Amino acid sequence: MKISVVSKKLWCVHKPLVLLITPLLFSPLLVTLPEKEGKCLYVVVLMAVFWCSEALPLAVTAMLPVCLFPTLGIVPSKKLCPQYFLETNFLFLSGLVMASSIEEWGLHRRIALKVLTIVGVKPAWLIMGMMATSSFLSMWLSNTATTAMMLPIANAILESLFGDLESLKQKCKSTEHRDSDVINGQSTKMHSLPSVASEKQMLSLDGVDESEQSEMKKAGDIQSESEYQMKVWKGFLICIPYAASIGGTATLTGTAPNLILIGQLKSYFPDCDAINFGSWFAFAFPLMFVFLVLGWVWIAFLYGGLNTRLCFKKHDQRAEAEARAKALIDEDYRKLGPLNFAEGAISFFFVLFAVLLFTRDPKFVTGWSVCFKKGYVSDAVTGVIIVSILFFFPSQKPSLSWWFDPKASNIPYVPLLSWKKAQDSVPWNIILLLGGGFAMAQACEESGLASWIGGHLQPLARLPPAVAMMLITAFVACFTEFASNTATIIIFLPVIAELAFHVSINPLYFMIPATIGSSYAFMLPVSTPPNSIAFASGHLMVKDMVKTGFVMNILGLLSISLAINTWGLAMFNLNIYPDWARPLNQSASFAEVHLPDVHMTNMTV
Repeated sequence: MKISVVSKKLWCVHKPLVLLITPLLFSPLLVTLPEKEGKCLYVVVLMAVFWCSEALPLAVTAMLPVCLFPTLGIVPSKKLCPQYFLETNFLFLSGLVMASSIEEWGLHRRIALKVLTIVGVKPAWLIMGMMATSSFLSMWLSNTATTAMMLPIANAILESLFGDLESLKQKCKSTEHRDSDVINGQSTKMHSLPSVASEKQMLSLDGVDESEQSEMKKAGDIQSESEYQMKVWKGFLICIPYAASIGGTATLTGTAPNLILIGQLKSYFPDCDAINFGSWFAFAFPLMFVFLVLGWVWIAFLYGGLNTRLCFKKHDQRAEAEARAKALIDEDYRKLGPLNFAEGAISFFFVLFAVLLFTRDPKFVTGWSVCFKKGYVSDAVTGVIIVSILFFFPSQKPSLSWWFDPKASNIPYVPLLSWKKAQDSVPWNIILLLGGGFAMAQACEESGLASWIGGHLQPLARLPPAVAMMLITAFVACFTEFASNTATIIIFLPVIAELAFHVSINPLYFMIPATIGSSYAFMLPVSTPPNSIAFASGHLMVKDMVKTGFVMNILGLLSISLAINTWGLAMFNLNIYPDWARPLNQSASFAEVHLPDVHMTNMTV
């Protein structure tokens, strides 16, 4: 049997093979390492392999801690099971419910079209508008939902600018054929010259005649324009998933890794209150803005959007196409009509949701949480209160006259959001995935595995903290190209936290960049669902994503480094080893360490 046939058959059953071989392959960990640490590492490695290979559904792998940690004697189930629905999960759930209500009433489409009417229709400005809208929406909606909603809008605009994509591809091919025909025609004429050539015929030996030159020039112009349009089309498609991934990092509820960071901080450092919705937004939103601008410049440069047309008006074929695109956007926005009562109500609660979360305890000013008993009201409480209102607030404007008008139609009462809609919209598998991450963190802490691994990472202690931070972030960003960002950060955060202990660095200095870096997966279609959706359109190639995504990863790494070493340093007091991190390592003594331009005092932790 041929090797190719065998390999195809093996690929057909590769998931069951992974499930069978992996436990056997890593079983030596159970006997070669200290008992508890070895057992915990064995489970962590199994879960990491299953997550990366997707041999089991991600949510099923996330439930393995309930089976394995208690049976191996690492953590009792009564300590483990509560990790699957911590207050962090409630905050995530409230964000998802708010997002489903926005989608239910089409508010996201109104926002998108309004932004596009403002930015204009020149390709570079449209790319900026697409990226700004996608990033804003993904702060509140899921990255996947944002991408799925924005791509049809982008395609409609592109078709009004350049016509049907298939026709555009055909035009590119036909121009190539035309060039070939002209060249072949020239060759035929040269071979059919008479033996005694006239002066005119002799001149034609050096090239084609004037009409043929004109035809070649026209064909070349058409091809050049078609290639430009194809590049712009690719730029539109690729900017949306990238902007959605960037925007999700700006809020705690925007993407799962942010919530995993909060959950693991609460697990490892119960006294840590440095990060909440407000403080995270104050740090991450400027970072998102900086990276978004850099990403826009790179994508617009790479895909033909940056040119003199941004500053000067020209009356040509492109200008006519831009006018048609503007008319299409304006028409789509006009069709939405005025803001109705339901959209207005959702807008109000959406703004209230964001404002209350931001002002609960923003750190730089006194928040409204001081009105309640200290430590009792969290972001989760705020989120659940707001989204609970959506289930009974009416979607139609209440009318007092309706009660006294016997002829009025008895329309059934419809709230802004039904439980069925919320239930269908919430990705319950992600909530289980979050819980699995928190359960793994609990086991790593109780078994001593995180401390054991951190002790073996001492070589990194010799590096300057800023260099170590960039290496950690770069490694996480590379790893997440091949694995789920949620699974990636679940695996590495406990190790990163323990490394921070061993080098006497504020844990947030390593953990925050790694968490944000896990969302910067731009190079492959399989890296994130948004990338996959854009790639599934059939108009992008892998090399397009690799070429664009490689530079995006570098820009993201530089942006994170800038943020954490400037305003992040001041906001979270990263130059000081915090009191809330001391109780876990009371017996360890650490050396003097310096952050960039900042002295970190010697301390016993």
